[in-house]
Amino acid sequence: MNKNQKEWIDITSGVNVRKCMRCGKCSATCPSYDEMEYHPHQFVYMVENGNIEPLLNSDSLYKCLTCFACVERCPRGVEPAKVVEAVRLTAIRKQGNNHLIPDQIPEMLDDDLPQQAIVTAFRKYTK
Repeated sequence: MNKNQKEWIDITSGVNVRKCMRCGKCSATCPSYDEMEYHPHQFVYMVENGNIEPLLNSDSLYKCLTCFACVERCPRGVEPAKVVEAVRLTAIRKQGNNHLIPDQIPEMLDDDLPQQAIVTAFRKYTK
């Protein structure tokens, strides 16, 4: 991981990762916690320390619902979901492609799919 990518993540997320006190409240609130290899507080900590390469290769990037429960729960105003989103964008740029094309989303829709999942899919894959 080069310094420019870490700086890009810091700028893109707009989050001061140094404010995190690693209390874990964000991760305790995360509805995707059991599905994620790296949890919200770990994303923040790893970005703070420049250990971003494992995050770029993790499926946790695509397990985050971007529901902002972690943001609401943080006592220090750190926004882990924004950090995850910035790392996700870095991974997409590094790979040179998205994992999902917006035109594919309608064919995946069914009556049981929550609206939040549709919004999240567009948010994740249209940048």
